[in-house]
Amino acid sequence: MPMPMPMSRHVIALSAAVCLAAGLAAAPASAEPRPRTLGELAKKHHKYFGSATDNPEFTDAAYLKLLGSEFGQTTPGNAMKWYATEPAPGVFDFTAGDEVVAFAKAHHQKVRGHTLVWHSQLPAWLTERSWTAAELRPVLKNHIQKVARHYKGKVIHWDVVNEAFNEDGTYRESVFYKTLGPGYIADALRWAHEADPHAKLYLNDYNVDGIGPKSDAYYRLIKQLKADGVPVEGFGIQGHLALQYGFPADVKQNMQRFADLGVEVAVTELDIRMNLPATPSMLATQATWYADYVKACLEVRKCVGVTIWDYTDKYSWIPSVFPGEGAALPYDENLAPKPAYHAIRKVLGG
Repeated sequence: MPMPMPMSRHVIALSAAVCLAAGLAAAPASAEPRPRTLGELAKKHHKYFGSATDNPEFTDAAYLKLLGSEFGQTTPGNAMKWYATEPAPGVFDFTAGDEVVAFAKAHHQKVRGHTLVWHSQLPAWLTERSWTAAELRPVLKNHIQKVARHYKGKVIHWDVVNEAFNEDGTYRESVFYKTLGPGYIADALRWAHEADPHAKLYLNDYNVDGIGPKSDAYYRLIKQLKADGVPVEGFGIQGHLALQYGFPADVKQNMQRFADLGVEVAVTELDIRMNLPATPSMLATQATWYADYVKACLEVRKCVGVTIWDYTDKYSWIPSVFPGEGAALPYDENLAPKPAYHAIRKVLGG
């Protein structure tokens, strides 16, 4: 092949220079940096900021885009509960939970497992018959270990026992308590630890935000479990608040006393509802409450993160359970950020 003429090299160089100049001219002089997400801001504090989700929402592309980009953690709201994972005796179905976990993995999110033992949302085969302790104990153990083993290495926490106490601090009369006695909690924690020794194991409840009879009951229980060598490693404070009842006192102090027992604390299901219609004043109060709650977690070293119970009013559980109430989350029904969102960002340093 003949060598190219010297002029050809000049033409090529000139063409490259023209293309480079055109590219530079088309580029913006100074691109605005992308705002940090809530998940990224929380990570600066060595904590996570997450949102729960549920499988019917996975058909909503706009919703999923925000869920995957804004948050560093997610919790399956229903997909890992007993009715979903063991719909028939000994028959397990992990389809819904696997969908959430796969989404989280694709978006580099942590996952909290929720929940292994709860008195609600149980399958009919479990609730519509009488059990002896000898019958129920292996059923409970099998369920806990099959589910925990399936998600071994995929979840950072398990809400092992959910809502074990009444408001006055007495044990809730669940089928597990009535049949097996209070020892079912220690057994559940031990069985979960055998199945997944690396997941942090939590007890989780609502109306335990401040210091009172219910949170006192958990304090005593966790202190005793720790003394007995039971693998309890976290206390989950759900944080379902309502403007009409006031902000709970001693939130930070309550978190700190559990941390002082040697367990992690997590805000697991935070939402702040109000009587509808929402007014600007109510939304401003809600924003302050969200900020105060997140700030409390930031100020307690062993508070590891905050999860809101879904991020948008579009998919909130509140209106179906508390008629006439709602507007509980930091994004509205159109996925637009509310004052609460901006208040959270500010507390996190955004």
